[in-house]
Amino acid sequence: MAVDILAVAAHADDIELGCAGTLVRWKAKGGRFGIVDLTRGEMGTRGSVETRDREARQAAEILGAEFRETLDFGDGGLRQTRENELALIEVIRRERPRLILTSFPDDRHPDHRRAGELTTDAAFYAGLRRIETSFPAHRPQQTIYFSTAYVHAPTFVVDVTEAMETRRAAVRAFASQFHDPRSTEPTTLLSAKGFLEAIEARARHFGFLIGVEFGEGFVSKRPPRVEDPIAAFEGFEPGF
Repeated sequence: MAVDILAVAAHADDIELGCAGTLVRWKAKGGRFGIVDLTRGEMGTRGSVETRDREARQAAEILGAEFRETLDFGDGGLRQTRENELALIEVIRRERPRLILTSFPDDRHPDHRRAGELTTDAAFYAGLRRIETSFPAHRPQQTIYFSTAYVHAPTFVVDVTEAMETRRAAVRAFASQFHDPRSTEPTTLLSAKGFLEAIEARARHFGFLIGVEFGEGFVSKRPPRVEDPIAAFEGFEPGF
């Protein structure tokens, strides 16, 4: 059965930090989504590949994903090769998503940038019938982007207030990567004490922009269609 949304990112936990609330909200509406991690995280400073895999599977279960798949394109060296494009095209055609969520192709981490570029290209090529794979051609309606390290002005924001507890639980599943005062592993940007507080502050900022407690912001190259512009701004105070 096809998924409605396919979330694709370089590393396990990128999805949880960037768009998990939106996925949870969609699941609550009866929708279906899947997650694709493009690398195994083998270059990570903390934890191990086996630990990250176990944490990723636990997080996917918490979020309610239909599946989570790793394509192993090489952590710290993800490349936009034709081989990698074809592997991702195969997944897109197999799962037939209506939307793809991926990292914005401009970021501090080269793997995040390349993941966004690779996913954008694969989503387009998946619609070309003359590219032969095991599944027929399928092109998603749109590829939309979430911020990772760099924050981008959103085209639209999704209210994820009701999904925040589930999102937090999914993030906490990656215990090896985030702050743990008992850990003897090296400190990284992600494991610094204030990192998750900053991520939550970002969600509060996006929420503030639309008059709710928490939000997730997305950038799309084409704006979404709004059927009711008055309802779209419901709850905003005059002059906000």
